[in-house]
Amino acid sequence: MTPLIFLILVGFQGSTAVTHSLKYFYTASSGIENFPSYVSVGLVDDVQISYCDSRTNENIPKQDWMNKVNSEYPDYWKEETETCLAKQQLLKDNLEIAKLRFNKTGGEHIYQQMYGCEWDDETGKVKGYDEFGYDGEDLIRLDPKTQEWIAPKPQAVNTKHKWDHDRNAVDHEKFYLTQTCVEWLQKYFKIHLFYRPSVSLLQKNPSSPVSCFATGFYPSRAEMFWRKDGEEIHDGVDKGEILPNNDGTFQMNVDIDLSSVPTEDRTKYECVPQERQKSLNILNLKIHTPWLHTIQQMAVWCPLNTSLHQSKCNGLIISVIICVVISVLSYNMLSYQMCLHFSSTVI
Repeated sequence: MTPLIFLILVGFQGSTAVTHSLKYFYTASSGIENFPSYVSVGLVDDVQISYCDSRTNENIPKQDWMNKVNSEYPDYWKEETETCLAKQQLLKDNLEIAKLRFNKTGGEHIYQQMYGCEWDDETGKVKGYDEFGYDGEDLIRLDPKTQEWIAPKPQAVNTKHKWDHDRNAVDHEKFYLTQTCVEWLQKYFKIHLFYRPSVSLLQKNPSSPVSCFATGFYPSRAEMFWRKDGEEIHDGVDKGEILPNNDGTFQMNVDIDLSSVPTEDRTKYECVPQERQKSLNILNLKIHTPWLHTIQQMAVWCPLNTSLHQSKCNGLIISVIICVVISVLSYNMLSYQMCLHFSSTVI
């Protein structure tokens, strides 16, 4: 028998409470052979989205979905490259200054900056951070609560006083980390969110296990299980691990053995993918099947609260009882702002 593949496209990341992050790492180095003197990396939720170095002098996307940014902001990657070039010169200057401050001009040295923001998609709480390091140790960092700089090293104390008293720079830093950065994080997340995942029921033959397979979801905080008559079941269920795809999304599968279940009882089984954490309007995908090998290969979209006995959905006549309950997280995106963020030198 031809393997059965029943495919439903859904958006089941939902609106679970998750803290998302946008981070940028900048590194300037000297005395290190076969390594670029400058490297910058951008990450969303710890997934790399961009890369630039002193050899190519071009900022490039590291995820396919980041190419979609150009459709809304045509000059995006051009401006990201300009940022790369400006930050490259700034960090190289700071590296030389730090070498003098520490009285170590020879050998291998590294000067780094990490800045970014976090955003809770349920509470709206945001947090920004900006930290500098030299040769693997903390040099100076911003206290997000007081908006004052903390200098663990005496070589950075003068810099702390200078930056603390530059109120324009302090206000700009606060605005960028708590507003502009968060706006861009939301934009990136919105683009990635609509990479719709798919859920499939797979079975080689009527006696083999039924596999509920989900792929393309993001972030990785998801759960999937089988249940009967509304109760989660574990007997005969083999749950796989959540695994990464090469595009930054994730996949998982949960198999169930129904070979010993009477035909008339098989309609009571459901595959339910959902978010792990408590959320508003959480999505529960319910697939009701008279028996898998009788299902025609068709996908039907049903709006929230559609009756399972309704015969029409989105203009399609359905011959089996299938309903997909969909929850889509919506955003009120703010207007586009591209802001080049440059921290002061350590002079």
